[in-house]
Amino acid sequence: MSDVQIQSSKESRPTGAAAPRTITVRSPANGEVLGEIPVMTEQDVRDAIRRARTAQKAWALLPIEERCRRVAKVGDLFVEKCDALVDLLVREAGKPRHEALAHEVLPTVNACHYYTRNAPQFLANKTIDLQLLKHRRSYVKHVPMGVIGVISPWNFPLVLPMSPVLEAIIAGNGVVVKPSEVTPLIMLEAKRLIDEAGVPPDLVQVVTGDGATGAALVRGGVQKIHFTGAVNTGRRVGMECAQVFIPCVLELGGKAPAIVLEDADVERTAHSIVDGGFANSGQVCISIERVLVHESVHDALVDRVVQLTKELRQGDPTTKEVDVGAIIFPKQIDIAEAHIRDAVAKGAIVATGGRRGPEPGMYFEPTVLTNCRLDMTVMNEEIFGPVVPIMKVRDEEEAIRIANDSELGLNAYVFSGDRERGCEVAERIEAGSIVVNDVLINYGAPETPFGGIKQSGWGRTHGEDSIRAMCYARHINYDRMSLPFREPWTYPYTRSKYSQLKTVLKGLFSRHGFMGKIADLF
Repeated sequence: MSDVQIQSSKESRPTGAAAPRTITVRSPANGEVLGEIPVMTEQDVRDAIRRARTAQKAWALLPIEERCRRVAKVGDLFVEKCDALVDLLVREAGKPRHEALAHEVLPTVNACHYYTRNAPQFLANKTIDLQLLKHRRSYVKHVPMGVIGVISPWNFPLVLPMSPVLEAIIAGNGVVVKPSEVTPLIMLEAKRLIDEAGVPPDLVQVVTGDGATGAALVRGGVQKIHFTGAVNTGRRVGMECAQVFIPCVLELGGKAPAIVLEDADVERTAHSIVDGGFANSGQVCISIERVLVHESVHDALVDRVVQLTKELRQGDPTTKEVDVGAIIFPKQIDIAEAHIRDAVAKGAIVATGGRRGPEPGMYFEPTVLTNCRLDMTVMNEEIFGPVVPIMKVRDEEEAIRIANDSELGLNAYVFSGDRERGCEVAERIEAGSIVVNDVLINYGAPETPFGGIKQSGWGRTHGEDSIRAMCYARHINYDRMSLPFREPWTYPYTRSKYSQLKTVLKGLFSRHGFMGKIADLF
C-alpha cells in the first residue's frame, strides 16, 4: 500500500485549542486498523473551499487543451500505480483484487482517457443559427462554475468520486471532495496522485469527517453539489441545495429488476444474475435486486443460479483469492437478515446462503431466495447486500408491470434471445439505464449518461452533457450587420411600426408564410 497522506486541520487551530475529533478506519475484511482521520470542522471546510477557489481562478485561464494534457497524466499515474491502488482498495473496502481493478481503477482511467480526448470538442463555443434575427449572431460559451462539491459513498470509494472530479477539473473548476468516513483513505491517495500529475495542488481538496462535514460542504459556498448515496440523505442534500440556491446531481438508490423472457439463454443469464447480484457483495446501486423469470424457464434458471452461487469463493481478499469479499458497512448485514426473515415468514425459500460469515471480518453469504412474492420487503425495498430474490411471472406484460411498480428507477436488465425484442421491452421500463443481455457495465461507459428517475435522483454523470453541466452556459449575441433603419419593435412605438410588425408577422408565420424560404436564403 502507498503511504497515505492524512489531511489534518491542526495548522489552522489556535494554540491551546481542543484536539480534533478523529475516526478510526478499519478493514472490513479482517478488522485491521488502517489509520485515523480528523473530523474536519465547518471552518476547515470553508478554508478548503477558499483554497480550491484561489487555485481555480488561474486553472480556468489555461486553454482547455492544456488542462486536458495535465489531467491525462493523472490517468497515466493511475495505470502506473494500479497495484498500489488495488492494494489499498482491498484493505480499506474488503474487495477482491479483481473487482478493485475492474470496477474502480479501470473505469476511472477510462473516463480520464475519454474526457481528456473529447472535452475540447464538447466545451467548444457553439454557434446558434437564429431563425428570425438574421442580422445578429449568437453563440454559447461554456464557463466554469467555480468550485464543485463532491460527496461520495463507501461502496465504490475511488470511481464514484473520481468521475465528477475529472469532469469538474477538466471543465475548469476546483473541487472539494468529502469521502465517506468508512472509506476515506483511497480518495486521499487519489488526491496525492492528482497533485503529483501536475494539477495545481490546491485545486482538488479532500475534507474528511462525518455527516456534519458533508453538510458544511453543501452550505460552504460551492457552486454545485454532486452527491451519491442513500435516498433519504439525498433528499436532505437536495433540500439544502435549494436553500442556498445551487444545482445538484443526486445519484441515489436502486431496485434494479432483471426481466428474463422465455427465449433467454439460460446459461448466459444465470451467469449474469450471479455477477449482477453478488459483485462487490451486492453493495452496488445498480445490483440486480429483483429477478422476474418467465415460468417456462424459471426452474432451469433457478437451478443454474443456485449452482453457480454455491461455487463462489468468499473470504478475506487480503490473504487469498476470492470471488466475494466483505460487507463494507456492518448495518447492511442487519438489513439483509431482516429481509430474509420477512421473506421466509411469507413463504420464500432460502435456496443457498442466508448466514453471516466468520468474524473478525464482516461477511454475509451470497444468498438466493426463491418463491418470492410482491408482499415481501426484499422485493420492494433496496437490499444493498448479497441477496438475490427470484419471482416467477406468467408473461412479459406481468414482468414489465412489476418492474415499473417501484419508487426507484436507476437501472434495469432484460434477457432475451432476440435482441430486437429485448430492446423493445427495455424501452418500456421506467429507469435511467436499461441493459440488455448483460449487467453493471453501463457505469463503465463514460460516453453514456448515468443517473436515475423517480426517487433514484436527478441529474446525470458521464457523457458530454455531464461535463457541460459543470459549466454555466453563457450566451453571447452580437450584431452581424448594421441595419439602415430601426427595427419595428423599438421605441418610439407608432402606428406605422405596428403596421410593419403585423406585416412581418403575417408574411413570415401565416399558414403560407415565407419563413422557410427566407431562412434558406441565409
